[in-house]
Amino acid sequence: MFRKQLLYLTSDALCAYDWDHGVLGPGQTFAASAAGLDGFAAWLEDPQAHRLDVPAYLLTDLIEEDFQHQLVPHVRGKAGRALLERRRQQLHRDTPYRGSTVLGRESTGRHDDQVLFFALTNPSLLQPWTEALEHLRVPVAGIYSTSLLSIALVKKLSLAHEHLLLVTQQSGGLRQSYYEKGQLRFSRQTATIALDGVAVNIVLETEKTRQFLTSTRMLARGDLLNTVILAPAAQIAKLELLCDNGVEVAYHFIDLQRAGARVGLRQTPALADALLLTLLGKHPPASHYPPGALARYYHFQRARKTLYGASALIGASAALWCVINLLGGIADGAATQRLAQETASYQERYRSVMSTQPPAPARTQNMKVAVTLGQMIASQAPEPGRLLGLLSAALDQAPQIQLGQLHWNAGPPPARTSGSQQAPQTESARPLGSSLAGIPVAPPQALRLEADVAMPNNDYRTALAAITAFAQTLARQPGMQVRIEETPLDLRPSVALSGKSAAPAPDSQARFTLLLEWQP
Repeated sequence: MFRKQLLYLTSDALCAYDWDHGVLGPGQTFAASAAGLDGFAAWLEDPQAHRLDVPAYLLTDLIEEDFQHQLVPHVRGKAGRALLERRRQQLHRDTPYRGSTVLGRESTGRHDDQVLFFALTNPSLLQPWTEALEHLRVPVAGIYSTSLLSIALVKKLSLAHEHLLLVTQQSGGLRQSYYEKGQLRFSRQTATIALDGVAVNIVLETEKTRQFLTSTRMLARGDLLNTVILAPAAQIAKLELLCDNGVEVAYHFIDLQRAGARVGLRQTPALADALLLTLLGKHPPASHYPPGALARYYHFQRARKTLYGASALIGASAALWCVINLLGGIADGAATQRLAQETASYQERYRSVMSTQPPAPARTQNMKVAVTLGQMIASQAPEPGRLLGLLSAALDQAPQIQLGQLHWNAGPPPARTSGSQQAPQTESARPLGSSLAGIPVAPPQALRLEADVAMPNNDYRTALAAITAFAQTLARQPGMQVRIEETPLDLRPSVALSGKSAAPAPDSQARFTLLLEWQP
């Protein structure tokens, strides 16, 4: 990426330069002939220089370069690009080396775009050299024009004239480029007529250019054309004698040594070629003319370097990740060892402290279990309070029922004996397991109640309905099961019914028994 090949092409020769780490090497000139092409190919294939893989930048300085300024409707996006491409093809059909740049917009009317179209009108001048580059598979980065590249030279020299004509002596001849407010509008090249090394036709060619700019309305009548001439210091005194300032033309001179220092050139150049080549080597812009298939090896090279760079980055990232993990593992191992030592130290201190303590009545784990069991018994141990509360709420809804006796126990209900008496061994006398103490869950509870129901006029039907409603009220409670064990009237088929229906019956009460089974 620090090496480049800068190729300066004129109508009759090609001068090749090596650019290495910001330094422009000596040029080697090859004539536009078969011998020159062979010499150029041999120069590229030099095994010691290794130039076949170095990117090449082709800078053209040709008289066959056309510039046209036109107005184009202001269209953006894909349609605008297609419009410019059609206009480029219409203006320059016979060459693939064509381009355009938008200078600005009109201030009146439709506000059309001001576009500068440019092209190399004689592509045959480039063809032998591009074929040699293509044959040797040299990566070509782009094709450039000295006229368009001189825009960067104007900025480097800080030339801020509104109407500027830059005159430079180059290998191809005398180049005159017109700038309006810093934008290139026109450029032309003419042959140099030199006398003692001084271009004596500068004044004549400047006047021709001014007349052309005036006739094409690029330069209004009465506008002052500031002409800046780049020349060696030894020629400036002679040029000042030839160039007289007029009403419409003003001449300014810049020493090539000072211009070279502004662009970063270490040596004083004899022509402006070195200035433009230095600008191209330091800050190459996008290709002025499309290189087409000639640039595919350059794209291959960039893609290859990108892949190499990505691979190197991935490899470096993987190595860094491994190093970080390795250092982290070492640090974790040291921390683990330190924690193990601290653990052993604390255990030794604990054993030392505990050895001086008197024997404890119970171990810590046993105390914890005892506390847990105590909490479970306190919250889940069976007690009749909640069940009696449910019974009391049901009795409030049944005023015709009067409670006689209650028999409560935890766990399954005990079997009844004859005569409605409990078994000889009471529930409290039986041994209680952990499940009856509420461990791990609350045990079921049973409540057998004996109650009397009022029977006005000895009406058994009303009494049975009241008992059934009372039992249903209790059965609605969650987890409650109710069973009627004994009713005032035995309705079994095996029992005979007796009584006198005609005799008047006084009000009385009848005894019944309910069994409540409740799971909290």
